Order: sequence, then C-alpha cells, then structure tokens
Amino acid sequence: MAITSLTNFISKPSSSLIPNLNNLHPFHSPSSLIRRAPTIKSVSFRSLRRLVAPSAATTNTAETEKAKETKKGDNPDRVKKINNTQEFDEALKEAKNKLVVVEYATNESYKSNKIYPFMVELSRSCNDVEFLLVIGDESAQTRELCSREKVDKVPHFTFYKSMEKVHEEEAVGPDQIVGDVLYYGDNHSGVVQLHSGEDVKSLIGEHKLDGKLIVLDVGLKHCGPCVKVYPTVIKLSRQMADTAVFGRMNGDENESCMRFLREMDVIQVPTFLFIRDGKIQGRYVGSGKGELIGEILRYQGVRVTY
Repeated sequence: MAITSLTNFISKPSSSLIPNLNNLHPFHSPSSLIRRAPTIKSVSFRSLRRLVAPSAATTNTAETEKAKETKKGDNPDRVKKINNTQEFDEALKEAKNKLVVVEYATNESYKSNKIYPFMVELSRSCNDVEFLLVIGDESAQTRELCSREKVDKVPHFTFYKSMEKVHEEEAVGPDQIVGDVLYYGDNHSGVVQLHSGEDVKSLIGEHKLDGKLIVLDVGLKHCGPCVKVYPTVIKLSRQMADTAVFGRMNGDENESCMRFLREMDVIQVPTFLFIRDGKIQGRYVGSGKGELIGEILRYQGVRVTY
C-alpha cells in the first residue's frame, strides 16, 4: 500500500541539481525525433483518459533512423520549441491557468529519442494542455534557461499551472506522463475539484438528501501515490455516477485546504473520506486500486470479501 507522510510533502521538493549541460549528450532537433504517429481523432482532454501508451514509447532503432529523415523544421504538432528564457516566460504567461508540460532534452539522448514521439502524440490529444520543448545544449540561451531552472539531467519534465511549478520528474515513461497530466490538468472529468473547506461543505450539502456516497480524494501536489491512483478515481467517477460523487482536494493548495486536512486528522496521503447523509462514514488510506474499489463498495452496502 503506497502512502506518503503529510509532513514530507508540505513544501515543494528541494532541488540539489547542479547545472552541467556540457557533459550531456547533444539532442536532435524536434522534427528529427518525430515518428509519424497516427493522428488521434479526438482533440479534447477527455480522450486522454482512454489513451493507451502508444508504441512510440518503445521506438526501435529502425524507427528512430526513419524519424531522423524527417525534414528539419517540419513540425506540424503542438510541441512548441523554446529558444530562450524570454520565450519560456512568455509561454507560461500566455497559458494562463492551463497545464503546461515542459520537456528538457539534449542532442543524441537515447531516452529523449524514446519519449519525444509520445509527447508529440500526446499533444495531439490534449488541446487544453500546452507542451514545450527545451533543447538544453542547443545554445547559450537554452543553457542559461536550464541553469535557471536547475536542470542538468534529461529527459526532465516540469509541470506548470498559472506560472507556478506544481511538479517535476526525471526519467519517466509514457504511463507516468499520462498520470501526471491527468492529475495536474484535470478540469473536465466527473471528479469535483475542491479548493477550500467551504467547497467541501457545499458538496456535502448538495448531496445530503440524495443518498449518494461522497468519495473525497485528499492528496498533495507533489505526491507520487496520489498521482498513481488518480486515473482510477476518474474511471470510477464515470462508472459509479448514479450512486456516488467523487471529489478531490490538494491539501497544500492553500491555507483553507490545509486547515481542512487538520480538522479531518489527515496525516497520510492519499486519504479517501467516505461521506453519506452529511456524515463521515469512514476512510481509506493508500493507493491500492483493488482496496479502494472494495472500500467504496463496502460503504455502498455491498458485501466485500478480501
């Protein structure tokens, strides 16, 4: 059962990375990395929930060589190449409250070659998420940007919202990226996004008399287990829409959220609170998919045998 102590994630993770991009391998231009991935017909964020990690994540040598033959500059996709700090800051500002996913890479990086085609395909299916690419060793300007952002290993991914860095990871695979995008960029699913203790009270009041079970997912911004279980939460919110209401709160979003966690005696995340008829019936602490489903069914009156 994967859980995280609340005290470990109250503040943003510190970075001890020392910029040293001279030692990194050079990176192909974005166009040279693109494998001609099949176009995804749906262009909304909702399609991401059904997205299966494509074969781009395991691009073999022959496919990579074929990608290198792509004409330089021929990039019809939504991954925007960033050349300096000014462009980077402007892109974050223009995105406003959209999720921004930034990939840092270098020339000839094997791992970057593997992950970039997936980023291209992902950008086609997520119209309300912005994707940026920074080639760390391409110029003095991109080196300066990497130094400012304390990035010296690739591929490195950072996630921004409203110009605030909400998450960052290194050496992740396609499944993890999808999970991160879902967790930090979800604005459309059936999961109610809660931003204060008052929001929770309002949600409880709305469903006090309809008999529906409220499943409240309480986590933190920089919580790996919280990210891991969230795709399951989204799926369950659709499948159980007639009998349950799902909500989510990040405790470290603001003081009101943190106060709610203290009032609910939440000391580990993710914690799922089960609420019916205006009262808390119980809780589950952990990120196990089977255990979570079992607990939800139990609080809905279904007999569950473990």
